[in-house]
Amino acid sequence: MAIKILSDSGCDLPKEIIEEYNVDILPIIVNKDDKEYLDGVTIQAKEVYDGMRRGEVFKTAQIPPHAFKDKFLEYAKNGETVIYLAFSSGLSGTYQTALFVKESILEQYPDFDLEIIDTKAASGGFGLIVYHIARMAKEGKSKEEILEAIEFYKDNIQHIFTVDDMEYLFRGGRVTRTQAFLGGLLSIKPVLTVVDGKLVPLEKARGKNKVFKIMLDLMRERAKEANLKEQLICITHGDDLEGAMKFKELIKEEFGSESFLINMIGAAIGAHSGPGTLSIFFFKRNSKKFQLK
Repeated sequence: MAIKILSDSGCDLPKEIIEEYNVDILPIIVNKDDKEYLDGVTIQAKEVYDGMRRGEVFKTAQIPPHAFKDKFLEYAKNGETVIYLAFSSGLSGTYQTALFVKESILEQYPDFDLEIIDTKAASGGFGLIVYHIARMAKEGKSKEEILEAIEFYKDNIQHIFTVDDMEYLFRGGRVTRTQAFLGGLLSIKPVLTVVDGKLVPLEKARGKNKVFKIMLDLMRERAKEANLKEQLICITHGDDLEGAMKFKELIKEEFGSESFLINMIGAAIGAHSGPGTLSIFFFKRNSKKFQLK
């Protein structure tokens, strides 16, 4: 029996990949006007971005314990071996909730084979890890091989992103009110990354072209030990396909990259990053042992 891969909607993978590789996805909760929605199930990303442009406010909540309990019990009863790849613990409490629920399930099913992994990644970076691991599972790789690959991907995944409006980062507690105000006034766009699972600001620039240059420079610096032509590069966007495609062409021209995964950022992450967000994800090292395309 193949190893079952479970993840959550923070991985921002396209539906066709989720279906092709039989990945189970638990939806993160999105709240609006005291109503609760499920990311990608009862609310779609486009609805969130359109609402944010109209000034509507969306908030998120982590996956509740009962959702984990129901899913874990289903697996345990079927005697399945499961790996749950979780959204970064530095950005959500989902990982800790899953660990807590696992302990209660093991009391009833002590032989339940469940690994819970903190990917320390988000959006497309998280998605790349899930994608590569799901491929290995479908190919029938052993649990030991898969866990070794997860460590490689976790250690090497890179996140670089920018947001179009710092107001959304302020609402999410990532910048101060003054920073958000000045950013909007001066058309300043921040460039951020993820370090040890947490958001870290890197640089600021005025205008999208300058932001693109900074992101390409960072990509070049971080990929010194990699051949980006031999990797699948992920680009996620906040309802800005035009910007994503433009950046794809810049990456192709700069690095000769040929394989891309482009997708809209889901409702849960988009509720914090906002419309116009642009993100790139890649690995800082290639590996002959683990597939990167």
